[in-house]
Amino acid sequence: MSGSERTPLLNGNSETRTRELLYDPTWLESYQFFVFGSWFNVLLFFIPLSFLSHFLEWDAALRFTFSFLAIIPLAKLLGDATDQLSVRLGQTLSGLLNASFGNAVEIIVGIAALLQGELRIVQTSMLGSILSNLLLVLGCSFLAGGLYFRESLFSKTAAQTSASLMTLSCITLVVPAAYHMSQVDPTSGDSVKNLLNSLPTGEQKRHQDETTANLLAISRGTAVILLLIYAAYLNFQLNTHSYLFDVKGRQAPDREIPSADDSPAASHEYLPASRLPTSTQDSQEIAGDVEVAKMNIAAACVALVVVTIITSFCADFLVASIEETAERYHIPKTFIGLILLPIVANAAEHVTSVWMAMKGKSELTIGICVGSSIQIATFVVPLLVIIGWGTGHELTLFFADFETVVLFMSVILVDLLIMDGKSNYMEGFMLVALYFVLALAFWVS
Repeated sequence: MSGSERTPLLNGNSETRTRELLYDPTWLESYQFFVFGSWFNVLLFFIPLSFLSHFLEWDAALRFTFSFLAIIPLAKLLGDATDQLSVRLGQTLSGLLNASFGNAVEIIVGIAALLQGELRIVQTSMLGSILSNLLLVLGCSFLAGGLYFRESLFSKTAAQTSASLMTLSCITLVVPAAYHMSQVDPTSGDSVKNLLNSLPTGEQKRHQDETTANLLAISRGTAVILLLIYAAYLNFQLNTHSYLFDVKGRQAPDREIPSADDSPAASHEYLPASRLPTSTQDSQEIAGDVEVAKMNIAAACVALVVVTIITSFCADFLVASIEETAERYHIPKTFIGLILLPIVANAAEHVTSVWMAMKGKSELTIGICVGSSIQIATFVVPLLVIIGWGTGHELTLFFADFETVVLFMSVILVDLLIMDGKSNYMEGFMLVALYFVLALAFWVS
């Protein structure tokens, strides 16, 4: 194939996806794009500061802040390297690659915290990433999209599938909390703490050990099952039912035909025709989309490995400074894990999702936000439980009762909002409002 050839991947009228391969970029051109391709990379300046502050033992707040800001551009670079590899791979391989590295920062931060014995940071950061994607990122995307479109449409069937899987993963995280709550005296209704205090010391320890062992068994067994579910979901999304999730190649068979009262003219009467999210416009946009390789495969692979290593160091420095920062500046560790740490991994993702929503590409927004949450709940969290099992760290799926209730309510709200295949600015406002309410609650907790 010649270097300037364009090869159609999916045949079909105006909805033809094309891939443009001009030539294989040189190493210099690859890294010029990689380093200077985003304004996020201005924050790379904080990487040496993160190393200096850690090894010179600067103030904990400086170490936390520098490492925090350093990871933001590193997360963006991980995404860029993965995307550039995906351009040269087939649909299945690129899907598996994105599935593996889509939440690389969460995995790296989680492993760093796990190996340092910060089990609560592991749990809260994972839960915070799910809540951040479902409420803050998705809410801001709906809100931004609502400024340009009265209603944004996306695949109802794909949304229902994602919502069902998210609900299932949420239920599996509720089960350990439900088991823990059941360990009370059924006749008196006393809490676990009161029940244990009423027992002799030896009996207390035996009961605690038994409960912990049972929670570990439930969590590790559930983790294995969740990983199997995630593997089945990848096969469903990339192989057997890929047309449901293929935004560029699918003719949206499940998109409802508007009725006379619900036509685009009726629901978007105050918007210019060029802004209406119609199937025709989507097809025209799709036909013009091309994927241009900005990095050669070898350069992208090297960049992926190097950035992953640097991110692991910065994540280690970040986790090491959390305890002292929380104590010295009176910041709740729960707030750090649930609210601050997810910002590190989701900053670039947040910008991309909002930008796609403003361009009317709501299905990509759903894929970024809900898909990332599914990956964390069914892959990242179980993977960390398994890694903890192998390294002797007793990480369980038992979250605090309040956190479990918050997660369940959030998932239910998102399910209700996306299952109709439509979104508007009011739905986005509700999601963002709930996120700030939860942030306030976690701060005072």
